[in-house]
Amino acid sequence: MDEVQQINTWEGYVDWRNKPAIRGRHGGMLAAFFVLVVEILENLAFLANASNLVLYLSKFMHFSPSSSANIVTNFMGTAFFLALLGGFLADAFFTTYHIYVISAAIEFMGLLILTVQAQIPSLKPPACILLDTNSSCQEVSDGEAAMLFAGLYLVALGVGGIKGSLPPHGAEQFDETTPQGRKQRSAFFNYYVSCLSCGALIAVTFVVWIEDNKGWQWGFGISTATILLSVPLFFLGSPFYRNKIPDGSPIATMFKVLIAAIYKAYKCRNSNNAVIGMHSCPSSYTAETSEEERSNNTKEKVPSQIPTDDLRFLNAALNNNLAQPTLQSTVKEVEEVKIVLKILPTFMSTIMLNCCLAQLSTFSVQQAATMNTNLGSLKVPPASLPVFPVIFIISLAPFYNHVIIPITRKATKTEMGITQLQRIGTGLVLSIVAMAVAAMVETKRKKVAIDAGLVNSTEPLPITFLWIALQYLFLGSADLFTLAGMMEFFFTEAPLSMRSLATSLSWASLAMGYYFSSVLVSIVNDVTSAYRHTPWLFGSNLNHYHLERFYWLMCILCCLNFLNYLFWANRYKYRSTEP
Repeated sequence: MDEVQQINTWEGYVDWRNKPAIRGRHGGMLAAFFVLVVEILENLAFLANASNLVLYLSKFMHFSPSSSANIVTNFMGTAFFLALLGGFLADAFFTTYHIYVISAAIEFMGLLILTVQAQIPSLKPPACILLDTNSSCQEVSDGEAAMLFAGLYLVALGVGGIKGSLPPHGAEQFDETTPQGRKQRSAFFNYYVSCLSCGALIAVTFVVWIEDNKGWQWGFGISTATILLSVPLFFLGSPFYRNKIPDGSPIATMFKVLIAAIYKAYKCRNSNNAVIGMHSCPSSYTAETSEEERSNNTKEKVPSQIPTDDLRFLNAALNNNLAQPTLQSTVKEVEEVKIVLKILPTFMSTIMLNCCLAQLSTFSVQQAATMNTNLGSLKVPPASLPVFPVIFIISLAPFYNHVIIPITRKATKTEMGITQLQRIGTGLVLSIVAMAVAAMVETKRKKVAIDAGLVNSTEPLPITFLWIALQYLFLGSADLFTLAGMMEFFFTEAPLSMRSLATSLSWASLAMGYYFSSVLVSIVNDVTSAYRHTPWLFGSNLNHYHLERFYWLMCILCCLNFLNYLFWANRYKYRSTEP
């Protein structure tokens, strides 16, 4: 009976009570369904404020447009970057299950602080109305700013933990040793991005309307209640989840291998004794593998005795003659480090695309705020513009899973149909098109302002905001292809011991994209002020900006980034997950 029960359990996985997870009872689509529902609520709570935050900072907290844009990109960049922390903790010490619960509690506290500040007038600058472009409102005080940033970065910490734990938690529910399990996991990542969009749809329509018409205290309050509601819904799935047992710090393993290889290379290069050098710097490696290592390698499909020729300098970490026994590494550990290093160029190539996506939360919203946002009798809030790509993504994800993928599987006669790297590449191409469209739209917007004599005015321009929707549509499509492709690529290719951390690279790419956006704005302003005396992106009136030039610059950078991506993608060899 015990042997039968052992065969029916998931090796390396436990249930929420820390008992062995059982096949047929734990994992599968039902468990992943709860993750998808929770993600709708979590992303609603996050984007309800992030999408409109640039206007809250400029109109109510009295920051300048460029300062507001940088605060938003830094806030969102930090939130996504902290996903690495959530992924690391899930791999090393906790399960993804526990990281989500802890992170949701932290995000709740941050949103509660922001709700209180928005509700109490004495905790924010007094309201004011600008009578002319030369006047200014009272700036935010140190205490008010401290409360604002405390709330924002508690939210960022909570969001980071959730983003770092929830996607791998859902992906862990599928059996990757079967074709059906791998197909379901691939579909999960597509639907995960679709659920992100469902939460965003509610956020940028209903909640943004509430913020603009009823007050920001209501918007923050809705987000606070939503993240609180997500926790009991997550708990409802507890009987069905299977949770991967933490394997210890993957970072420590990586550093051990890298240090051992560097130490060995340095010792070989500086050895003065030819005989010693010959023995301490072998050209090949042969060794017997322990029973435990053979078991682990069989499970993860890593060669058990002979290391691969890729990144051969790391093989020096396998040498038994290392002076420090603590630096001695196994073939499995060395091969895992090689895998991580080989996926890093793909990670770096996606940063520029996410720098483009950062514009959806900053300058694009401010562009729309200067335009006529009426659709008949309905006045659309500028921050609701992402509704266009969001609806497109929600519609495209099922179409992609049930139409495009089956067709490509038949055409290519492969299990996946379209590879993850092909999906990422498609997103990068769409980002190039998006920035070219954005530059042309801004050129038209500026021309309308000049023709109407409204360059120095803050009145709405006689041009419909639907022009902005074009760049939103292309960037939204790029996000669908790239984010889902990145998540599946990093989770599938990464070693089992660091899958949460690797999946978090998708969010870290977003973070670095937002950070790079802030840096790029500062560099552009510094360079243009030095040569033309007037920065491209400075001042309180967006009509004085040279935003179209900035977008053309980003388009060029996206083209160069795509060429770099092609270089690495063509040389990448996928790990085999076949049983």
